[in-house]
Amino acid sequence: MDDGNEPVRLREKAYVSFTEHLLARDINPGQFVSQRQLVAMTGMPLGAIRELVPRLEAEGLVKTIPQRGIQIAHIDLNLIREAFQFRLFMEKEAVGLFCLSATDELLARLRKEHEDTLEEALQSRETPELELRAQTIDWNLHETIIDSLGNGIIARAYRINAIKMRLINQERFRITGRVVPVMREHLAILTAIETRDPQTAMDAIAVHINNARNLALKL
Repeated sequence: MDDGNEPVRLREKAYVSFTEHLLARDINPGQFVSQRQLVAMTGMPLGAIRELVPRLEAEGLVKTIPQRGIQIAHIDLNLIREAFQFRLFMEKEAVGLFCLSATDELLARLRKEHEDTLEEALQSRETPELELRAQTIDWNLHETIIDSLGNGIIARAYRINAIKMRLINQERFRITGRVVPVMREHLAILTAIETRDPQTAMDAIAVHINNARNLALKL
């Protein structure tokens, strides 16, 4: 029996595979690739890749250059400015609501994982394992704030921007050697959220996002 949902599943699997390879740096910003190279890389059929490309173009992850092929998005100053501005607009509003809706238990759990990571970083040298854990904690806090809205449209748009943010992170401001300041900035955000005052929380997350943007732009 023919499954009408199969093309949709293949397109989604192709998208997931592409973004995983992109974030793993199997393909690099600015690099040109062909559809057949994407077939080989993702293991998906050519039809799924052909249908994937317009989605990637719409999301700003690739662009098609006549006679040359598919180009992976460049990490340039314009992309950095736009990606951080998107975050600032989304996260300021989201954290203002989050500080009113988050349970004490959730905030306590978030605080503990940040404090434990900070303490470990202060007591010993940063290791690749600690930096990976700190990066996961970093992203998780921001995603938790966005997901608390329960808005699928915002969540999907944020996830697309998050892919660009992770590429910017890899290229411009890795967490390597910066676990302590990042954890301290996050703890300042959590302290602001714990006041249950939306403006205090919004101001704190704006400082954090602007600090990261300035670091990315100056390198």
